[in-house]
Amino acid sequence: MLPWTTYDAMYDAAVSAPEIFWLNAARRITWKQAPSVACRVREDGWHDWFPGATLNTCYNAVDRHVEGGRGAQPALVWHSCATKEHQVVTYQELKTRVAGFAGGLRALGVGRGDRVLITMPTMVETVVAMLACARLGAVHVVVFAGYAGPELAQRIDDVTPKVVIAASCSFQGRTVMPSAPVLSEALSLAIYKPSACVIVQRDACPAALQPGRDYNFHVLEEAEPAEPVLLHAEDPLYILHTSGTTGRAKGIVRDNGGHAVALALSMELIYDCKPGDTFFTTSDLGWVVGHSYGVYAPLISGCTSVLAEGCTAAASVMALCRRHTVKCLFTTPTQMRLIRHESRYHSDVKLPALEQIFIAGEYADPALLDWARSFFHKPVLNHWWQTETGWSITAHFSGLPDYNSESEGNEIGRPAPGFLPVIQPPASGGESGEILLKLPLPPGCLAGLWKDEAVTVPALYFDNTLKYYRTFDEGSIEEDLTVRMFGRSDDVIKVAGRRISGVQIEKIISSHPAVYNCAVIATSDPLRGQRPVAYVVTKTEAEHELSSDQIVRKVHDMLGPWVGLKDVRFISSLPVTKSGKIIRKKLHCC
Repeated sequence: MLPWTTYDAMYDAAVSAPEIFWLNAARRITWKQAPSVACRVREDGWHDWFPGATLNTCYNAVDRHVEGGRGAQPALVWHSCATKEHQVVTYQELKTRVAGFAGGLRALGVGRGDRVLITMPTMVETVVAMLACARLGAVHVVVFAGYAGPELAQRIDDVTPKVVIAASCSFQGRTVMPSAPVLSEALSLAIYKPSACVIVQRDACPAALQPGRDYNFHVLEEAEPAEPVLLHAEDPLYILHTSGTTGRAKGIVRDNGGHAVALALSMELIYDCKPGDTFFTTSDLGWVVGHSYGVYAPLISGCTSVLAEGCTAAASVMALCRRHTVKCLFTTPTQMRLIRHESRYHSDVKLPALEQIFIAGEYADPALLDWARSFFHKPVLNHWWQTETGWSITAHFSGLPDYNSESEGNEIGRPAPGFLPVIQPPASGGESGEILLKLPLPPGCLAGLWKDEAVTVPALYFDNTLKYYRTFDEGSIEEDLTVRMFGRSDDVIKVAGRRISGVQIEKIISSHPAVYNCAVIATSDPLRGQRPVAYVVTKTEAEHELSSDQIVRKVHDMLGPWVGLKDVRFISSLPVTKSGKIIRKKLHCC
């Protein structure tokens, strides 16, 4: 049970006595050697959480729940909308499979500190592979299964894995995408050559195994079980690549101790989920949300995690929530837009077990959030975090008694414990600017960057004073600590010396009932320096035709003519990444 009744009491405790706060939070985890120190600054200037303490993350996610009497409880519920397969895996069954596969990896020479690259869709075997690595102290590197050979080769060379684990195929919708050709291309392009490949054979597209290189995943599961390896809290758990805002993909390193503590606290504090509750994230396991809230947070907390392969349709999401009595749904604005698009076919939505829906991953316009509340008849809460942080920077804290689901739900919330945001104003001053986070960052955030086969200081995120972490996001902070998000720093438009966020304009455009989605970018202007250009996707069922003049007039009425919007382009869809984020650079070509 949480010891605070109000947000202010919780946040003040984390600010005024961080050592006491985080050592108390660490009690949610089973340690071999419990921590006596919460945070220590390293010689290189970065910081370690719970140094000197020892644990095993896999043990905390699986074994201790079996030992505590939850062996028969479902740990994972998996459904594939592509193949119509369905699996329910109990904690006892998960322990057996993970220990066996860990033994199989150990037989291939995988040990503590070795990297294992996993390129698979959202499957039970993906979770088994991740946890087996954690059991051995190996560092897993999960790569989105949809990447082409060159992208996969780049990541192989970056992390030099001893073993690569792949599925024989993945799916785009219901179209089979064989993975063997992509894997072979990647291995031919990569300078580094792993010692072995492990293949999960899927009935839809079995792969021919290459003798001497390839091993069958399910055969390896039958190996002699491996016991959890004792690890230091600061030892790396995984590497996850992100392109972020600085170009080339970066390997974000997550530690074992701080990661476990932060996620365990977040499940109770932010999501109000306790042992036995069911949590469903629609994220692919290749993304950070899939890592944090598809696998580790629910399992460490003794919950049931629902995983879905290719289930983006509204009917599929709602059916899974209904069938498995999901308490918390964590999804993206893109997924919610898809549900809205199909909502005319689902007028009667009854999900009695569902208590809250959480949104993150990209900008969510207020009109979308308001629609979702009216459609589901549930609180829909926006929150903000990054691959680098691994959990929420800001949120609405539904585990606290003073939580109010009706207040400021469209905003991204107030800071989570340990996050101390400040605004770095632009040269001209003002209340808005880039959001910086005071160092040290709380547990669960990046332990460093992977470079040259070592964990290095993430110096590219430091500000000029070396005292703050740069989020590269623009916003403002209210007196009650509510953070308002305006967008990425490079999305800010400078019109005749005045700054305006593209997101501010997008909010206004999206509020029009005929608008389905929109994005605003900057283009050069010989007189003003820059001016905004709006790309708008309209709803197919809109009652009235929408004109560019209507949009321009609406923006000018709300913000003033100085904004200079005069170019509105109607397009059928916005370019997005595999995870659903808008690729604004591509809009310049539209």
